[in-house]
Amino acid sequence: MNAAAHPLGPHQDLGASDRAPELSIVIPCYNEEENVRGIHAAVKLEAERHAASYEIIFIDNNSTDATRALLREICAGDPNTRAIFNNRNYGQMRSPTHGIYQAEGRAVIGMCADFQDPPAMIGPFLEQWRAGAQVVLAQRRTERTSAPLRLARKMGYGFLGRYADYPIIPDATGFGLYDRAVVDTVAGWHEPEPFFRGMVVESGYRLVVLPYDRPERAAGETKNDARALIDFALSGLTGSAKSLLRAPIMLSFWSGLLTIVLGTGLLIAALLGRASWPLFMILTLQMGLFTILLLFIGLLGDQVRLIAERTRGTSLVVEDERINFPPERSRPTARRAHQDSDRPSPDAG
Repeated sequence: MNAAAHPLGPHQDLGASDRAPELSIVIPCYNEEENVRGIHAAVKLEAERHAASYEIIFIDNNSTDATRALLREICAGDPNTRAIFNNRNYGQMRSPTHGIYQAEGRAVIGMCADFQDPPAMIGPFLEQWRAGAQVVLAQRRTERTSAPLRLARKMGYGFLGRYADYPIIPDATGFGLYDRAVVDTVAGWHEPEPFFRGMVVESGYRLVVLPYDRPERAAGETKNDARALIDFALSGLTGSAKSLLRAPIMLSFWSGLLTIVLGTGLLIAALLGRASWPLFMILTLQMGLFTILLLFIGLLGDQVRLIAERTRGTSLVVEDERINFPPERSRPTARRAHQDSDRPSPDAG
């Protein structure tokens, strides 16, 4: 397709090499043998329609089905499609983010392999990016899911909305487009467990939100069980709500006042010979305070763990193999933090 048909607008001089594609599309997968062929065909079609040049990167999290064999076949038939095979499963935060960091496009789209992130959004993403947006996040408008999960999400987003260090976009799953400058910046933070959807918001770049109706999986079963969702939520909470670490001070103040009030009530009740109810209240209060104490000890422990991981300097994943990458990209890329002085502003004409 003729690149002249796709004006790059303010993003054309962001310092990428002449061989860097306009668009990279990163698709993490784990046991997606029923979806990889279909998602590749759909994404390729949209990329050819809307991008001047592109690459598709699958990053496989050590699948145990036929996913890797199918990816080899896809890569053999399409030089624009590349694959990274991890040597083990690194979870749903580290692997997708590593794939994004390995992309070289002037814009990078991250999406799932199960069609819950519609390939038809690629065109609108690029339209917003060419208009000046540096982060374009898709936001779930509707999705068929269970009532308990909807309630848990509502409570979780409400909690983060109140206590997070920066605005959290409710119902944004991480499906979106990220400018080259955004990817380089957050990669330079060297987060050991990157909460990517929060990091791109924290980076402060120009952000646009596009609502969409999220469909059901095309095939296969979800890999996000309750344990995985809880682990993801805790990692997001630890990484994006550091101000909670100061909350025990205020809680201790109010709980101290409440203890004084209840203690006074217990004394009066004891004098009147009716001490059972105040004792029950004291026991309940102690249990509540113990729960809160455990929560914040856990948050502190997770912070200490993250500090230890940062000092180790470990990579997000260890790769087994990469396919169809050019020679200069035969090994994982270590990116540096983006410096605004290195590249012209996206507002420059």
